[in-house]
Amino acid sequence: MSALPASGREWHLVARPHGWPKPEDFALREAPLTEPGEGRILVRNLHFSVDPYMRGRMNDVKSYVPPFQLDRPMDGGAVGEVIASGAEGFAVGDHVLHGLGWREYAELDARHATKVDGTIAPLSAYLGVLGMTGMTAYAGLFETASFKEGDAVFVSGAAGAVGSQVGQLAKLRGASRVIGSAGSDEKVKLLTEEYGFDAAFNYKNGPVAEQLKAAAPDGIDVYFDNVGGEHLEAAISRLNIHGRVTICGMIAGYNDTEPTPGPRNMAMVIGKRLRLQGMLVNDHAALRPQFVQDVAGWLASGELKYHETVVEGMENGVDAFLGMLRGENTGKMIVSLTR
Repeated sequence: MSALPASGREWHLVARPHGWPKPEDFALREAPLTEPGEGRILVRNLHFSVDPYMRGRMNDVKSYVPPFQLDRPMDGGAVGEVIASGAEGFAVGDHVLHGLGWREYAELDARHATKVDGTIAPLSAYLGVLGMTGMTAYAGLFETASFKEGDAVFVSGAAGAVGSQVGQLAKLRGASRVIGSAGSDEKVKLLTEEYGFDAAFNYKNGPVAEQLKAAAPDGIDVYFDNVGGEHLEAAISRLNIHGRVTICGMIAGYNDTEPTPGPRNMAMVIGKRLRLQGMLVNDHAALRPQFVQDVAGWLASGELKYHETVVEGMENGVDAFLGMLRGENTGKMIVSLTR
């Protein structure tokens, strides 16, 4: 077996951000590598994911996922190649999906790795369209929001990795109308011209409530919320009787230092008998086989389209994360280490 590298770089959180994270809150550090023990594998990461939920993990607060520790490597979704194995069923050269991103090399218990097939889709797709963000879209629409054929669907953050897939899945399953909001005219064009949304608007061009009313004259039945704030208030106003809301993310408030005001029209929830439900993708693991089967089929047929924004180089990992928080990505933001 060829000699293993002596060390690899990894991103550490060195200060807890107050408001918007700054580059100085992070440090790129060298860490020694060891041969994997029994039941463990060493993986050379090829791509890792930067996601909105990671901002919350930078705060030292109790949440559904433990906070990042200071002066320790951060983690998150990654896909890579096994370069040393002490685990049965994992061979050098296998490609795996695992949870130790933000580093060049990951040494982990093989039980926490899943083999992936690069012939079905590019390996980076397992971090997005076939990964956690895709599964979030699938479970959030079909299970949490109880989508049914004929529903009119509104998606905020619609050009992002989750939102773009929600809109397309709704169309594939017979939505009567799909509306998206995004933060630039270019993204709006992408939604209608490539992803097949029936209508889309740039939320920076005017009040969301007015733009949504124009785009959904007959109201909406499902709102998939990635943004919160003004979008959620506007959606409550446009939802029809027995409308359903999947609350997936509230990125508009992630970097606020003061509490975000809630929608001022919550009383409408009563008269309209609305259902607002939060979701975490990990609650829906039982759907995964069906999700992979359905989405792989739609990818193969060309019915489901996706974009990735790829930032090359380990040293640019934090820049990619900060850019994603500012909305600079179209589709999934990926950091690629393949150079």
